[in-house]
Amino acid sequence: MTDSAGNNLAAHVEALCDRIDRDNPPILALVPEPDRRGRLAAEAAALEARYPDAAARPALYGLTVAVKDIFSVDGLPTRAGTAVPSELFDGPEASCVTRLREAGALVGGKAVTTEFAFFEPGATRNPRNRAHTPGGSSSGSAAAVAAGLVSFALGSQTVGSVIRPAAFCGVAGFKPSFGRIATDGVIAYSPSVDHVGVFAPDAAGLALVAPVLLDGWQAAAHGDAAAARPVIGVPRGAYLDQTEPEGLAAFDRQVARLVEGGYGVRSIDALDDIDELSKRHRDIATAEFAEVHERWYAEYGALYRPRTANLVEAGWAVSAEEREAGRSSIAELRRRMHALMDEHGLDAWASPPATGPAPLGLGSTGNPAMNLPWTHAGMPAVTLPAGAAANGLPLGLQLSARSGADEGLLAWAQALEPLLAGV
Repeated sequence: MTDSAGNNLAAHVEALCDRIDRDNPPILALVPEPDRRGRLAAEAAALEARYPDAAARPALYGLTVAVKDIFSVDGLPTRAGTAVPSELFDGPEASCVTRLREAGALVGGKAVTTEFAFFEPGATRNPRNRAHTPGGSSSGSAAAVAAGLVSFALGSQTVGSVIRPAAFCGVAGFKPSFGRIATDGVIAYSPSVDHVGVFAPDAAGLALVAPVLLDGWQAAAHGDAAAARPVIGVPRGAYLDQTEPEGLAAFDRQVARLVEGGYGVRSIDALDDIDELSKRHRDIATAEFAEVHERWYAEYGALYRPRTANLVEAGWAVSAEEREAGRSSIAELRRRMHALMDEHGLDAWASPPATGPAPLGLGSTGNPAMNLPWTHAGMPAVTLPAGAAANGLPLGLQLSARSGADEGLLAWAQALEPLLAGV
């Protein structure tokens, strides 16, 4: 990654703060902070004192991370993109943030989020074209990396809130297998399907951060996968038909580039029940959202924005049977997708990370439909920049692997990334 501190951490922090002061106001990726410069200077001095020997410094020494503003971070309030009092969200620092700090990272700031990680957008604009959405709900996280304000960023994904904004902003995004990054210290949306994810400028950046964050990281598995080419499946049918014409045409070009590069690609009938899957995912997520917000909404419901308030109230209408069907379908979908991979000799799936490029305007964060099955199944997914739309906005390619095969997926992503440049 590019944001290296070298041997002069104080100068590095000064340059970082200058860059944020200059480049953040037009896009509003980072939440305003009264004395960001002073806080970072103090934290950098403490880090430098802790590691005076350059040879002993940890992997992320001096790199900066933006943290989505639903994560608890010591010394910074959690506002969650809402007018609800921030004191309600006070609590111990998220363990994933603590891991990054222990690996030498500096928290560059909180990243703007949609309200409670749903669809009510924040003020963030897409750095590639400020008239367009950066996606959501991890809006500020994607934009902060795309604008070069930080080295990498943390986000969360309950449907498509890492993979989609990463694609819209032209950066790499990674959603691990369910449970491989702890979600403690993060305001829950739906505990059954919430994932913590990562943004970086490229696949190498993701691979640098992942061993710090993922429980049970297997370096050997990463190395083994890097030496092999995956066989990739394309899930043809109703799921893929959700893509807009321009997005689908771009995806076909991307797949052709993989074939030209010597990768085995097999077209498979899959996910034709996407409408039913989407309902089941929506049922469990909506019901659990209402449960998470029950006490807050009872006291502060008037402060919730309309779409968020509607979501809480919709959750009350989800029946016990619908909730159970949603939960049980998670493992069933994972088994089904793994069985298809076994049957056809697949290592990974390729699909569009969004239905098309980032929509015009800030009223919508875009459609997460292309991310839903992989999130519902808890399978790891990564998106890589892969060409541009006719209007110049970025496009990407989404890859997903078996649950637990995160190391292999990130290794394959690094190998595939050069093929996709300018496709």
